[in-house]
Amino acid sequence: MTTQRELDEAQIRRNIDGIVEGIRAKDLEGLRRLYAADVVSFDIDPPLQHVGIEAKMKNWERAFAFFHEVTYEVRDLTITVGDDVAFGHGFGRLSGTLEDGTAAGGMWVRGTFCFRKVDGAWLIVHDQASVPLDIRSGRGVTDLKP
Repeated sequence: MTTQRELDEAQIRRNIDGIVEGIRAKDLEGLRRLYAADVVSFDIDPPLQHVGIEAKMKNWERAFAFFHEVTYEVRDLTITVGDDVAFGHGFGRLSGTLEDGTAAGGMWVRGTFCFRKVDGAWLIVHDQASVPLDIRSGRGVTDLKP
């Protein structure tokens, strides 16, 4: 017998798959449906935080503007589910072909997704993408692989 937690985890994994598919299709409306209206995102691009769904969608718009074709890959995703909150962490890589035809292999980032169950649907209320920092140089380390 399948438990509610197993059903919830399966839904969250489908949502993460929806992010991957939405990025590949550059589908802003599809992505919008996966986030809460008050999402707070700590992304690679400044500023330190992007607050609200419109800020999150503008961030995706900026990313998509660089790419003719874009892909996103998620590895080593671990999910922990509670009654109405859940979180997941793993690694993600955005890559593709730039508008000028240059292949961009991207870089691996650490990714965290926080979900809240709203009216029976799991929505992303917080996400974070980060790279490790070399303390001595003050620069991000972007050549690591999972």
